[in-house]
Amino acid sequence: MMRLLGPAEIRILADKLDLRPTKKLGQNFVIDAGTVRRIVRVADLSPDDVVIEIGPGLGSLTLALLPSAEHVVVVEIDPVLAGRLPITVAEHGAADNLTVVNADAMKIALGDLSGHVPTALVANLPYNVSVPVLLHLLEILPSLRKGLVMVQSEVADRLAAGPGSKVYGVPSAKAAWYADVRRAGPVGRTVFWPVPNVDSGLVSLVRRDPPTTSASREEVFAVVDAAFAQRRKTLRAALATWAGTAPQAETALRAAGVDPSTRGEQLTIEAFARIAEQKP
Repeated sequence: MMRLLGPAEIRILADKLDLRPTKKLGQNFVIDAGTVRRIVRVADLSPDDVVIEIGPGLGSLTLALLPSAEHVVVVEIDPVLAGRLPITVAEHGAADNLTVVNADAMKIALGDLSGHVPTALVANLPYNVSVPVLLHLLEILPSLRKGLVMVQSEVADRLAAGPGSKVYGVPSAKAAWYADVRRAGPVGRTVFWPVPNVDSGLVSLVRRDPPTTSASREEVFAVVDAAFAQRRKTLRAALATWAGTAPQAETALRAAGVDPSTRGEQLTIEAFARIAEQKP
């Protein structure tokens, strides 16, 4: 079994690199080997999977992923950490199936991944940008068939929420455009260094086809954004600016088969797509 990083080794590595985890970069490093083994197990990887990991940090999860996939591409914004990771991997005798990309995950494109085409996303996502990074990757990497990400517990609830839930909103609807999303278990605070002041959760994603619609993704997402910008308002009022006027919004909603007096939190992504098709 691959020797993984423990708390002592992580502290030693951090001292060597004069590393002080920053909130700006959302850096909370996993120091518990059992947790990373659990993540890899729940991710259910195949030997032919090409995994993309965002924010590998000191390499805790990376070391656990390498024996379980054909290749692992990591995207690390911190140049010091990106430079150190291949050394850590070599010191642990891991297979030579790692590609390190020193870049901002919010700005990468498929062409930045050295010819690799990821099929799975497995990552402890930087907490301050977890939702935009996830949506960006799902958009630019249609090859991603599945994913398992660790995010703040509250964010996990939002991503996995269905229509009618109090926490159903923009992240829920937009994630549902790309994938079936569900909670995949809680993660305690003490497995991280530094210890965050929030709990975490695992979120599983399985790619599905987006709704069949004549509207573009951007057009559908514009309706989602408008519907939740003032979530306490009825859709007739919330979509007034989007449609031009409240009466025009009502006409579009009725044409889409949606009650104008309902609210965005009641709608599936398919319903949002039908509304987008009716834009005046």
